[in-house]
Amino acid sequence: MKENLSGCSVEESMRVLGGRWRLLLVSYLLDGPKRFNDLRRDVPGISQRMLTLDLRALEDAGLITRTVYPTSPVKVEYALSTDGERLRPVVEVMKEFGLWLKARDEKV
Repeated sequence: MKENLSGCSVEESMRVLGGRWRLLLVSYLLDGPKRFNDLRRDVPGISQRMLTLDLRALEDAGLITRTVYPTSPVKVEYALSTDGERLRPVVEVMKEFGLWLKARDEKV
């Protein structure tokens, strides 16, 4: 991941959550643990490679956990960590803002 150049807390947040998909993935994980293919279905525009990279980045940041179950075939689940749960209010604010933007754009 890139390093924080300005020392600004907003830049630090964007360093971890920036990009098109990461906060969206977090929003789907707020409902509970999901498997890789469940997340692919939830976010149809994301490539398998980008999903893998973003899940790894969120895991490296300590925001999600990856649990591998020793079954055949192997089952892997992704879930929000305790730190990741702190993003719940951020996702709620983003949802509210998105709804406001949609309503504003419909008026135009």
